[in-house]
Amino acid sequence: MRRKLPQPPKLGPRLQRAFAYAAKWHAGQARKGTAVPYLSHLMAVASLVLEAGGDEEMAIAALLHDVVEDCGGMPRLREIRKQFGARVAGIVEGCTDSFVEPKPDWIERKRGYLEEVKQADRETRLVSACDKLHNVRTILADYRKDGEKIWVRFNGRKEGTLWYYRALSDEYQRKNRNRITSELAIAVAQLEREAGWNSAAPKNGAIRNRSARKHTAVLRKE
Repeated sequence: MRRKLPQPPKLGPRLQRAFAYAAKWHAGQARKGTAVPYLSHLMAVASLVLEAGGDEEMAIAALLHDVVEDCGGMPRLREIRKQFGARVAGIVEGCTDSFVEPKPDWIERKRGYLEEVKQADRETRLVSACDKLHNVRTILADYRKDGEKIWVRFNGRKEGTLWYYRALSDEYQRKNRNRITSELAIAVAQLEREAGWNSAAPKNGAIRNRSARKHTAVLRKE
């Protein structure tokens, strides 16, 4: 007897509106250090969410996950809640590490976001993990092409960037594991190997314990 396949989620006009909304607010933005339109990242994250079993609202949140952080802060979040509903807005809020401009210090934001992820619900963690998986895969591809010079693109430089993704991957593996968290763990480990990075080295612990101001000063000297 043939096993009945699960039904795909219904995708309709709301997803199309979210795509248009994201395209509007991220117009002219590009991926760090490249000419790749930022919208490509949002499309990739939404695709990963759907491939992992997410529904339309989770895909909408994936398309909008950076619009609050990069395009307007709390007023934008209120607008998203009004246009797309509380569930979408809640996931977007859970994927946002800054609601103000100028943004707080990099290490302060990242430490804060790591704490938020620990308390996030399953849906938010999935969308967030899809975001980070696409980021790491992109960094790895760029590293293979351009080598060590890619780290100047990132506020955390090499040390901070690799620490952050390792810390996130470890947290995603702690609970609510799924195919995305597994793929992220593989991608992070591959990036560490190719970049010659030992995630167990004392210097990573030093990042976690160093004050935000001192850490930023060290990264800027690299």
